[in-house]
Amino acid sequence: MYLPIPQQPDCATAWREAVRAVDGRPGHTAYNVVIDIADPVVRADRQNPKVAVVESFLSNSGKSVETVANTIFPQSLYFRYGAPAFFDVFKEKVLGKVRRNERWSGYYFERMMQLPGASNNLPNPLWDVVQRIRDPNVKALNKFELVIFDPLRDIDGSPYGGQCLSFLSFKLVPATPKVLSLTVMYRNHFYIEKLLGNLVGLGRLMNFVGRESGVAVGNLTVISTHAEIDQPGQSKRSDIELLLTNFDQA
Repeated sequence: MYLPIPQQPDCATAWREAVRAVDGRPGHTAYNVVIDIADPVVRADRQNPKVAVVESFLSNSGKSVETVANTIFPQSLYFRYGAPAFFDVFKEKVLGKVRRNERWSGYYFERMMQLPGASNNLPNPLWDVVQRIRDPNVKALNKFELVIFDPLRDIDGSPYGGQCLSFLSFKLVPATPKVLSLTVMYRNHFYIEKLLGNLVGLGRLMNFVGRESGVAVGNLTVISTHAEIDQPGQSKRSDIELLLTNFDQA
């Protein structure tokens, strides 16, 4: 059981086609939805009027496109401080403010950059991926993985909630220069409240890895093992329909 979405050129059109496909399924839900984006970086901000429509809709619920994207990759922090300095800035100035509990902050970026109980003696998994990709002595092109799901933190008695992004797999496609692709898996995916922000954030993550390792950014593939057309906040089906109409007209 799977639902393939034809490859789309950018994050915004991929969001719309995925929403269209899942919305047409019984119960407005689907399993194993496969989304592929040719260029997840281009037009992936509020300057794109289509992104701005979704941003405006979600801002009322406190889960804007930018807010969700920032949980995956804090792009402004990276641009301001550079790498690897921005990792420490995030830990020292941001993490304490956004941490929800001892398990995690709600920021996927936290889990990408430090292992549970991290100390100075443990590696930064995301920075390790960058360093290995740019190391000419590393010959394997398909061994750059980030695991977000953590059984020690995520197996509990909670009936709902926790991490939704579970796994990221970077690959280098042979070319001159090499091309970076990324495949990610979500255990659960809210397509109205979260999907576009997730796609934008993952594109920014790919852009960071590509810039720092000297490779071109290629396609992004997202597998939603469960997807649904949710109604964030107090929104109704009529609100979702109006959102989609405004998006199509933007």
